[in-house]
This record gives sequence, structure tokens and C-alpha cells, in this order.
Amino acid sequence: MPTRILPAGADPDAVRSLTTLLSQLPDAEPQPPVTDSTQLVDTLARLAAESVDELPEVVVVHERIGPVPALELIREVALRFPAVGVILVTTDASPGLFAAAMDSGARGLVPLPLSYEELASRVQAVAQWSTGVRRHLGHGAEVFAGAGGTVVTVSGAKGGVGATLTAIQLALAAQASGRPTALVDLDLQAGDIASYLDIQFRRSVADLAAITDISPRVLADAVFRHDTGLALLLAPGDGERGEEVTDRAARQLVSALRSRYEVVVIDCGAQLSGAGAAAVEMADTALLVTTPDVIAVRAAKRTVRMWDRLQIRKAEETTAVVNRHTRTTEIQPALVQRITGTALARTAVPANFKELQAVVDAGRIHELDARSTVKQALWGLAGELGLVRASDEAGSHRGGRGAVGFRRRKE
Repeated sequence: MPTRILPAGADPDAVRSLTTLLSQLPDAEPQPPVTDSTQLVDTLARLAAESVDELPEVVVVHERIGPVPALELIREVALRFPAVGVILVTTDASPGLFAAAMDSGARGLVPLPLSYEELASRVQAVAQWSTGVRRHLGHGAEVFAGAGGTVVTVSGAKGGVGATLTAIQLALAAQASGRPTALVDLDLQAGDIASYLDIQFRRSVADLAAITDISPRVLADAVFRHDTGLALLLAPGDGERGEEVTDRAARQLVSALRSRYEVVVIDCGAQLSGAGAAAVEMADTALLVTTPDVIAVRAAKRTVRMWDRLQIRKAEETTAVVNRHTRTTEIQPALVQRITGTALARTAVPANFKELQAVVDAGRIHELDARSTVKQALWGLAGELGLVRASDEAGSHRGGRGAVGFRRRKE
């Protein structure tokens, strides 16, 4: 059986040279190369969704790939697609880089300039390893479709549109349905999740920023366990500490959380930071919350365009959520979709602040009455996004002050 090899690199000449050499290897079947980290992860995710057997045995990553640095990309690929062997091609073959590559999950390292013998030896060894792993674990798609849980980011088109409320209720719905859920506040300078849930905390996401390898024990020490069962990782109490949370730290954090929880909901706020950008790029679903008014919709369009320019996420890969919706407003959800170019959540959240005022003022948003139309809409959105268990989506969920039914929607 031929070995499928997926080359990845940003330098066209280097990738062309690599592909040419790979095509000369015995029983090798080079795939069309990918040119950046986003394309690589998207390609692997698409293949895994079709069938695990469609995944390549070997991925060869050139050191000059971007925008995500090569070692961080290797870590993500190794975590999400554990039966795919990754080889790093680099000009630095020092023991230090070799150790760092192995720690990130690489199965081999090939120095530049490329040598046919060295490349053939590494590819053969990694392909055998990949085949052995798949044989040992079996070919069930549930094992390889992606490591760990679903990551959903919630961003606001502008401040005050309801992104934090949305993130909290989505996480509560997932947790109440029996799925272990983490709620992360990456609105690093103005995070309000702690205020909404009326909690005092000592540790925050900033305490994990300097840790190069987040173990389960380290993560558990930083997480605040809420009465609802949610695992909370909160924004620092001192806003200036938010600068400590870099995009690299955020990528490592998201990967660690994904491997520990079935659902990870991240509140990214309305201001784009490096950490927030990394989270949005890594997310399985990126929500952009807006209200149906001209200012907010223009802000949503501006945000979508910025994400696209920075290669964070394409407009069609972003899902707009309309909050405070009424039937009488001139701007309806379909118009928001046309203006922004995003996908659109079928669930629109109604405008009814009277239902929210008491629990918001008390900092007890988790005690919002189950009869609230706002809560029903947001928990319905959780069902639409697949964040709740199927049995609960069809019937009723556990927890909260009552039960909210999820009706399975017809596609």
C-alpha cells in the first residue's frame, strides 16, 4: 500500500523541491501541498470527517510555514490527529531543536539541505509507526476524528452586544446535558465572567501563560470549579496581566483544554488580542454576536474583514448570532448574513432584558429561570451547535431551575 505524504510549507520553491524528492521515494504518494497552518489543519479535519482511512500516514512540515510557528503547529496536529506522523524539515538540526520537536509530538526531523537517504529513512520509519498505531487502535472514526472536545469561541461585534452572556449560557447548557465543559474568559482586560457568576478566584489564565507544558495537574490547579459543575478559567483580575497571555500561550491552553473536556467555550470579548485570535483560529465553531442595529452590524462586518485579512478565519467559516432580536426591527437576521458574508445561526435571541435584570444585578446568571425566552433561545442555540447530548436535545436537560426542552430541528 503506498504511503500518503502531505507536504506543508509557505515557501513555494522549498515545497516544490520537497515534493519532487518525495515523489522519488519508493511506494510514496505525495498529496497536493498545503501552504499554511490553517490549510493544513483544515485539510486534515476534512479528511478525518470523511473517514480516518483518508488521513495521510505522514505530514512533512517545513520550518518556514506560517502563520502558526512550526512547533506549535506540530503540537496541534499531534494532539488532534494522533495517528498521523509528523516530520519537521529544518535548517537547525541541533539537539535542542530535536528535543523540542519531539516534545511537540514530531516523529522525526530531517535537516536541510534535503538528503534522499535521510528523507527516505525518516518517511519509512514514520509511516510504519503510523500504520502500527492505526492497527493497534483500530479504524474507528471516533478515535481519530479529532482529539478531545469541541471548541467554540464567542466574540462580540462590539462591546455590550451580549457575547459573555451567550458564552456562559452555552457552557451551562453543555454542562447540564452531562458533557464535561470548560468556560474560558479570554477577554483579558475586561473579562466579566467572574462577575456574572459572583465568584472570587485566585488563579487565572495568566498563571498558565509562562508554563511551557500544561499538564493535567497544572491545569486542574488553575481551574475554578463552579457549583454548576463548570470548569472556569478566568481572565486576570489585574487587566495589565492580560499582556502575559500570548498567542502561543493561548494555543497551548486551548490544546490542553480540548484534551480534557468534551466542550470548551471561550469568551473572546470584542477586542482582538493575540490570544483571542489564536483561539478563534483553532476553534471548531467561531460565533460572532451582534445586535440588529446599524452600528453593531457595521462592527460585525469590520471584524469579519479583519479576521480574513489577518488569516484568522474566513467569513463563511464564522457564524453570526443575532441577539436582542425583535420582529419589528428593520435589520433582520437574513440581512445581517448578507452584509457580513458569514453563516447565520438559525436561532435568534429575543430582546427581553426584564428577564435578565434580577440575575445580572445579583451576579447569578446561572440561576436564570428556565422559562426565560432568552435562556430557551441560548440553550436552543447550544443544541443547534451540537454542544448538548442528543438525548437531551430531543428531550429535557438536567440542572438549572427547571427544564428546557430541545426540539430537534429539521435540516
